Amino acid sequence: RNIKMLHRLFMIVGFVTLLISVFASYPAVRSRGVFGFVAEDNGLINVAAQSDMCATFVTIHGYKCHEYEVATDDGYILSVQRIPEGRVGGSGQKRQPVLLQHGILVDGATWVMNSAEQSLAMILADSGFDVWIANTRGTRYSLRHRNLHSYNPDYWNWSWDDLVLHELPTFVNLVYEQTGHKTHYVGHSLGTLIALASFSEGRQIDKIKSAALLSPIAYLSHMTTALGVVTARSFLGEITTIFGLAEFNPTSAPVSIFVKALCAQRGINCYDFLTALTGKNCCLNASTVDLFLKNEPQPTSTKNFVHLAQTVRDGILRKYDYGSFINNLAHYGEVKPPQYNLANIPRDLPLFLSYGGQDALSSTKDVETLLDHLKNHDVGKLHVQYVKDFAHADFILGTTAKDIVFNQIVTFFGNQH
Repeated sequence: RNIKMLHRLFMIVGFVTLLISVFASYPAVRSRGVFGFVAEDNGLINVAAQSDMCATFVTIHGYKCHEYEVATDDGYILSVQRIPEGRVGGSGQKRQPVLLQHGILVDGATWVMNSAEQSLAMILADSGFDVWIANTRGTRYSLRHRNLHSYNPDYWNWSWDDLVLHELPTFVNLVYEQTGHKTHYVGHSLGTLIALASFSEGRQIDKIKSAALLSPIAYLSHMTTALGVVTARSFLGEITTIFGLAEFNPTSAPVSIFVKALCAQRGINCYDFLTALTGKNCCLNASTVDLFLKNEPQPTSTKNFVHLAQTVRDGILRKYDYGSFINNLAHYGEVKPPQYNLANIPRDLPLFLSYGGQDALSSTKDVETLLDHLKNHDVGKLHVQYVKDFAHADFILGTTAKDIVFNQIVTFFGNQH
């Protein structure tokens, strides 16, 4: 144990030294940053226009789009977009709602960045569904809070546990209250994790008709993304806590310095951000990647990253570890954080899982572990698709995603009566 603690200390001290050296040598010049942002005055500035999402990404394609705001029970004011019908109309029909939940470091715009013919949100709308797009707390469209400003560190005191407990119920309840129907659910990346954790505790089951999970992440022990592995193994949480970073915003000066230190490590090429983070995507076109880099990444909380790093390091899917048995006792009444038991997901809940052979975040070995926990699912209720050439971003932005994945989702949802 002492050797492990000493090794951990050396890692932190060494990494802090690396950070200091990077900071000392970081030039104040204007150039393209590591995430495709413009770097200026030692910081990275998101050059994307901050227009409302409906006008920027949806109505320009000829679709109706409505903006909603909804408050969680812990005070966050969240933005939701609704595409109630397809481009050809059909408002008189009763349409089954679908809720789309994005992953980490992005927002709901990722569902509508491709052309209308290639974006899942518009494909679903044109296929007869009532589409709702969620935006997680801390992202550009969901920055407000009833009592806290986003400059306040307390605003960022949350992990994905809180998305399970407070945020997903808020989105699901909004859709149910507005439509009177159970909703289909589509999650990508972190959006799959919060759904799986929620379902395992019996949350929202009465309002969910079925769920499609793209690039599902629950277990992360075999993650191969170079940037992700270095981040998790370097105890990202402890390091960023040293620097007092409650908000992890890749476009801010402090975090850009931190990320440059990560990217300076051998084997990591952050100038190809998507590959460094997600694996080698097969099917992205240049214009979509350019639009993505003008709009993403989005902030998240450092605590959220710490929680994910704990999952990588510990190989266990459980609630946030507060670092000591005393703190855990105070929060949970137990010395260790409670585990999420995915075997408790109702066996009759229709699930569609799609994962890729090139995905560095949602590795095939980790998905196999997830599937092992679902082995007792009812026959005919679990549908699994493996796409050999897809990596993490292909499932959202890939030019072939419509033919390979999205059409399968439309069929899957259509078969749920």
